[in-house]
Amino acid sequence: MAQRTAFKKRFQGTGTALVTPFKKSGAIDEHSLLQLLDYQLKGKVEALVPLGTTGENPTLSRTEMRKIIEVVVEHVAGRALVIAGAGSNSTATALELAREAQAAGADAVLVVGPYYNKPTQEGYYRHFRTIAEEIEIPIIVYNVPGRTGGNIEAATVLRMAEEIPLIRGVKEASGNMAQIMEIARNKPAHFSLLSGDDALTVPIMALGGDGCISVVANEAPNLFSSLVRACLSGKWEKARDLHNRLLPLMNANFLESNPIPVKSALAMMGLIEEVYRLPLVELSARHREPLRKILKSLELL
Repeated sequence: MAQRTAFKKRFQGTGTALVTPFKKSGAIDEHSLLQLLDYQLKGKVEALVPLGTTGENPTLSRTEMRKIIEVVVEHVAGRALVIAGAGSNSTATALELAREAQAAGADAVLVVGPYYNKPTQEGYYRHFRTIAEEIEIPIIVYNVPGRTGGNIEAATVLRMAEEIPLIRGVKEASGNMAQIMEIARNKPAHFSLLSGDDALTVPIMALGGDGCISVVANEAPNLFSSLVRACLSGKWEKARDLHNRLLPLMNANFLESNPIPVKSALAMMGLIEEVYRLPLVELSARHREPLRKILKSLELL
């Protein structure tokens, strides 16, 4: 199948795993979403990634998902890539979501490893192959065992990279550096290795990684995208300094389940309202002042 021009080259850089802003009524807050997109574009990120874990995608309807992608694609207007979340533990459903993302104008899809049903490695391979055979835009595999209950092993990722042309990268959030090193050492030239953990971005890129799909970029797109570009250009001292500066916020974003802290931070910054969909709830009182102090230290408040 033909590939869209925007994703012909290997992706390198920062993709922001966007939160989904809600109004107090529970509806999608389109105004705040546009405000957040402008903040990201001003921060010079290379990609926007709606409908991932950080976007509370399990609580969104199919209609809402389609609308969010359309809004992001229209507003970004080619200034950054749009990599839309399209994952499910049902292969048929994941394929439908990927098709809808493609129809809505996404440049690529981020497809999480099926959760809860714990496939074998062959099951992972066939899941992603089935989706790739039916769409025209590239796929970034998302490996996050802490969320899904299963790990997509390095051998499986490398097999997909070699055998399935539309599989163009992996967001690696296993935290298993031995596994990540195996992918970095053996991946083909066209394939992107992207950190799925903000705090591991510098070491992963030092091993040959290409960037990160980031939570902290929601709050600090300029600082984090500068860190990634420093890594790509071999400016390791600058990258290390930015890492150390951002590390308290990277850690604070996981004081409670993501995206609870990052949405609280963005609300403090005036970018969104602090509204979640159950079962997620607001940030605990004991974590609010420490988070506020970190944001002030980074001049984000």
